[in-house]
Amino acid sequence: MSKLDRNLLSAALSSALLMLAGGAYAQTATNTSTTTPTSDDATELDAVKVTGIRRGIESAISIKRDATQIVEAVSAEDIGKLPDISIAESIARLPGVSAQRVAGRAQVISVRGLSPDFATTLLNGREMVSTGDNRSVEFDQYPSELVSGVTVYKTPDAGLFGQGLSGTLDMQTVRPLNFSEDVINLNARYQRNSLGEAAKTDPYGNRISASWITRSEDGRFGFSIGYSHSDTPIHEQQVGLYEPWKTDARPGLAPGTWAADGMKALRRTGYTKRDGAMATLQFRPSNAWTSTLDVFHSRAEQEDTANQWELNTQYNGSSPCNPACVYSDVRTSGNNSFAGGTISGVYPLVRGMYNHRDDRISAAGWSNEFNFERARLFTDVSWSKAKRSEISLENNTQLLPNPSLDTIDLDIRSNGFTQMRPGLDYSDASRLFLTNTIYGSGYGKTPQVEDELKSARAVLSLSAPDSITWLSGFDVGINYADREKRKRQPEGNILLGPQGDTAIASDLQYGLVDLGFAGVGYIPAWNVPAAVARYMVFEPTEDLNYLIPKAWTVNEKIATGFARANLSTDWGNTVVSGNVGVQIQRVDQSSRSNYWDATQPAGSNVQPFEDGKTYTDVLPSMNLAFQMPGEHTIRVGLAEQVARPRVDQLRSSLEFGVDTSTGRPGGAGGNPLLDPWRAYAFDVSWEKYFGNRAYIAAAFFYKDLRTYIYTQTRDDYDFAAFIADYVPPPGTQPAQRYGNFTAPQNGEGGTLRGLELTASLPFDLWSESLRGFGIVASASFNDSSIQILDPESANSVGSGPIDLPGLSKRVYNLTAYYERDGFEARVSQRRRSDFIGEIGNFDGARSLRYVVGENITDAQISYSFGETSSLDGLTLLLQANNVTNASYRTYAGVRDRPLEHVEWGRTFLVGLNYRF
Repeated sequence: MSKLDRNLLSAALSSALLMLAGGAYAQTATNTSTTTPTSDDATELDAVKVTGIRRGIESAISIKRDATQIVEAVSAEDIGKLPDISIAESIARLPGVSAQRVAGRAQVISVRGLSPDFATTLLNGREMVSTGDNRSVEFDQYPSELVSGVTVYKTPDAGLFGQGLSGTLDMQTVRPLNFSEDVINLNARYQRNSLGEAAKTDPYGNRISASWITRSEDGRFGFSIGYSHSDTPIHEQQVGLYEPWKTDARPGLAPGTWAADGMKALRRTGYTKRDGAMATLQFRPSNAWTSTLDVFHSRAEQEDTANQWELNTQYNGSSPCNPACVYSDVRTSGNNSFAGGTISGVYPLVRGMYNHRDDRISAAGWSNEFNFERARLFTDVSWSKAKRSEISLENNTQLLPNPSLDTIDLDIRSNGFTQMRPGLDYSDASRLFLTNTIYGSGYGKTPQVEDELKSARAVLSLSAPDSITWLSGFDVGINYADREKRKRQPEGNILLGPQGDTAIASDLQYGLVDLGFAGVGYIPAWNVPAAVARYMVFEPTEDLNYLIPKAWTVNEKIATGFARANLSTDWGNTVVSGNVGVQIQRVDQSSRSNYWDATQPAGSNVQPFEDGKTYTDVLPSMNLAFQMPGEHTIRVGLAEQVARPRVDQLRSSLEFGVDTSTGRPGGAGGNPLLDPWRAYAFDVSWEKYFGNRAYIAAAFFYKDLRTYIYTQTRDDYDFAAFIADYVPPPGTQPAQRYGNFTAPQNGEGGTLRGLELTASLPFDLWSESLRGFGIVASASFNDSSIQILDPESANSVGSGPIDLPGLSKRVYNLTAYYERDGFEARVSQRRRSDFIGEIGNFDGARSLRYVVGENITDAQISYSFGETSSLDGLTLLLQANNVTNASYRTYAGVRDRPLEHVEWGRTFLVGLNYRF
């Protein structure tokens, strides 16, 4: 190793250790393949069999080094051996990538500080559908055991279909003809959640998976199949304060004091069951033709009940409270926020909140590759479909008979569970009655989402003439995608049956749950669906005026063509590779729905509406890689990029009415006429490799977003199509043509920039005495000039401009590991600073909320028996996830106005892996 290389290693190691000392930890994940080192030192070690985490790291390094674009990679150290329960956790450890937790699981992914809306997800190169009301994929539905690797493309390429603005995430399953021998892999995990048993839900779960890869002796046929099952308990402790915090007058509070309208404490229990399967069949009758058929299916079922004690500070049967809800012994924070004291005259509830969700994703694709002397033809057809069915029910109970107002002692905590100590006892189920409480007796919803995508493509690759030494070839291709997404959301009140107020019978009771973490004490838990069936009436509907806009269908037909020149030449001692190309997208988008027209006679209020547009984008791109002596690589990317609007923003559903006093129309809804986000992008990276064993890198990116989509109110919206049949009531003004309309609109953009530092270092490059030790570390720093104003989320994030949703200004990842002689230990941490998250609210729509930065630590130790043992192929392991029991916290504008504090506990797993 040269002196320069040692100096670079020393600097990289010092930087990584400083990150470790500062708590900035990270992990890059793992995958399948052994590569051949290129440095002299690494070549001497070529005879050493690389296994375990090192195998995955070296495979990921090889993918990054050989790419013409700026990419990051997760590569499984072996099929079925990614340590995470879903692929989301593995992806979240990559440089410049972060995850947002939902129900304790990493679920949606942000790339380079941009919202998940800006990234596109592929499976084996094909765009995937989603079960949410948008296009961002919920990654926790993809078992890590069925995925052999993930590549995150950070710069665009003309030949990459379905690319996102922030990045494109491509998950891959195995190709059986790439294996030289049959492989059978079995995995089993048994797990326990640290929060323990509650409401007849035990803390135990399990994961099992099996995979088989085989090929014919002549290498013509290959087949792989895999199955994964997980049964994970749901345990959650939560305290929540209502939004918005506001400064309205309240007895006992000084004028201008910020206070919430209420608060709750709950214990959620339940389970998530997920079954996934994949299969691949490959046929290669000759080197001229390879045919590959892929299928994938995942079903995730989640059922949970939140047993909840709840307090409204503004309403105890009348609004404002009568008699008054009075504050006393008041404490405030430096931001003049209510921090604690006593409030009297309130009437708490005990609620049961039940949710059952069934998600199914199916995908199939058939590709064919034909190789000729100087040409290659690739064809692919694919289909994917997602279905989500959900039911949410609530029961509301209050202390009866002879209800008494309560006095509550409050201690508002921004870094811990707020304490709410009631004066009355709420543990006696016989005194809690289903009744028409301050929130009614109950409410329910049955949302449904279907998303279907069909696509076909053809790509022709031609070798360049031998006389053109700087060009390796040309690619031209076309892709056509047809997508339809539908959402329905029947809902309605859950009314008491003819028996009237009633206590829930003992045979429906689950016992008591302890809310002592919030100071409340014990409350009953019960079977909510059974209580609804026995005592109540629930008849969900879509046909009420406030429900009509929640149902919609969006269609997208996108034809994409591209042409690309692939570069390969030498500039002295520097090898130059890359591509220059252009992609042309022709988009035809439309949406159909119904809307409620209050101006029409009764019985004719529901009216159909459909709208849409077509447009074309021309997207040039260039990627250059300069491979210099000493294994230094500089990459440069320039491109024009787009990101499609959120699907729910493209809906045509709306609310509409006419002000009879002025004749001015008004409305609110979606916007099928939206243009996409558009941006110019510049990327540059420097990478120093040490064979396939190690690298250090620094990357800078800059994006100029020429447009951004905001929710805005226009005062010149043309309502001509809506008022054509309007007949003004007697004595009122005729309808005007133009009025106010609130909807997503294209507005002014701004800039986004960031710096990413990465080091993947086995310490034996530094000293032979440290063989087996290593780290994979990254630090990302992001900033944006874009400020948005979202009226729909003013209660959560304030009424002024806010930062980009999903943007964490600092993201750190680190994995420290030791692997030698079959023993392996690793500790991984991912950390991000505060950001604005997108949270599903009660209406099923997304709202914005400040989220406190997270610091998630996982650990694993394992031992693999070697070839000299009769247990060869067996690996025993012990894992701990969320070791520090890191909480999830949100707040309203400033930290001392908390909204949610949630803990999901630690998860401990013991298991085995057997390969033969």
